[in-house]
Amino acid sequence: MKTQRSVPLWRDVRFWWVVGQVLVVLLTAIAIAIFWSNLSRNLQQLGIQFGFGFLNSQAAFDIGETPISYRPSDNYARALQVGLANSLRVTVFGIVLATVVGVTAGIARLSDNWLVRQLALVYVETLRNTPLLLQLFFWYFAVFLGFPRLPAHIQLPGPIYLTQQTVALPWFHVTRDTDVWLLLLSANLLLVWAWHWWGSRAAAPTVPLLLKLLGTLAVTVAIALIIFETEILGWDAPRIVADSIEGGLQLSPEFAALLVGLSLYTATFIAEIVRGGVQSVSQGQWEAARALGLRPSYILRLVIFPQALRSIVPSLGNQYLNLAKNSSLAIAIGYSDLYAVASTTYNQTGRAVEVMVLISVTYLSISLVISGLINWYNRTVQLVER
Repeated sequence: MKTQRSVPLWRDVRFWWVVGQVLVVLLTAIAIAIFWSNLSRNLQQLGIQFGFGFLNSQAAFDIGETPISYRPSDNYARALQVGLANSLRVTVFGIVLATVVGVTAGIARLSDNWLVRQLALVYVETLRNTPLLLQLFFWYFAVFLGFPRLPAHIQLPGPIYLTQQTVALPWFHVTRDTDVWLLLLSANLLLVWAWHWWGSRAAAPTVPLLLKLLGTLAVTVAIALIIFETEILGWDAPRIVADSIEGGLQLSPEFAALLVGLSLYTATFIAEIVRGGVQSVSQGQWEAARALGLRPSYILRLVIFPQALRSIVPSLGNQYLNLAKNSSLAIAIGYSDLYAVASTTYNQTGRAVEVMVLISVTYLSISLVISGLINWYNRTVQLVER
C-alpha cells in the first residue's frame, strides 16, 4: 500500500497566500508607524500637541447661513456642526433634484420626438463636458447675483420671487398636528417594511416595496385628515412686505447657485446611466409589452424601467457619492459648508491636522451612509434565485 507524500511547505500555494497577506499587513503597519512618527516629530518642532481640545474654544467668527442656532460666542464644535448641517442640506436636496432631472433627461434621450431628443443631448453633452467649478461661478455671478436688488424683484408663478438677496419659494409649514402625523407615518412605514421583509423570506413578494410604501403614505394622509379634520402641513407662500420678502422658503444666492449647479451637473451623468439601463433591457420585452396592447408610457413604467433598475442603481450610487463630495466646492462661491467652516477653523487655530482628520471622517461617514442605503435598495430590486 502506497503512502501519500505530503507537499513541501514552500510548494504549498496556501502557505504563500498566508505569507503574502502577512507581508501586506506588516508593510501597512510600518507605513502607518513611519507616518505617525513623522507627524509627531513635525508637530513637536512646531510646539503643537495633537489633540481636539481646541473644539471647546470660542469660535469668534460669524457664519452666513445657520440652519441650527449659532452665535460667534459659541465654540468651534458648534461652528462645525453648522457647517455639517449646511453640507447635509445641499446634499439631500441635490440628490433629489439631480435624480428627478437626470431620469427625465435620460428618458428624453430615448424619445421618438426628434426635438426633445436633441435638446436632451445638448443639455447632457454641454454640462457634463465643462468643469463643475466653472458652472458654479456661472450660476452664482452671472445668474443669481444678476437678479435685481430689493425692492425691485422678478416674480414667477407660484409665486416665486427672484432677487439678489434671496430666492423665495412657496413651502410647507408645520401645524400643531404635524408632529403626531409624522409619528403615525413613521410607525406605519416601519410596519410595512417589516411586513415586506418577513414575507420575502418565504416567497418572492408580489407587490414591490416602493408601491407598498407609497400606498401606506396615501392611506396615512387620508386617516390623518379624517382624524385631525385640519391640514397636517400648511402651505406658506412668500409675499412682499414693504421692502422685504416674508414667508415661504427663502434661499440665499450662494445656496441656490450651489444646489442648481451641483444638481444639473450630476443629472447629466444620471441621464446617461438611465439611458444605458433602459437600452440594456432586451428588445423582446418591448415587443411582448406592445403585443399585450400596452401604451408606450405603461410599457416604460411597468415593464422596462423596473428591469432597468437592476443596472441603473449601482451606478446611480456612485453619482450620489460624487455629489456629496463635490459639495465641498461651495467655498468657491462663499457658501458656509463643512469645508468652508473647517478652513476658517484651522486658519484661526493652526490645528490643520486635527481639522483635516475631522473633515475626512465626516465625509467618509456621509459616503458610507449613502452607499449603505443604495446597496440596500439595490438588493431589493435584484433578482433572487431560490
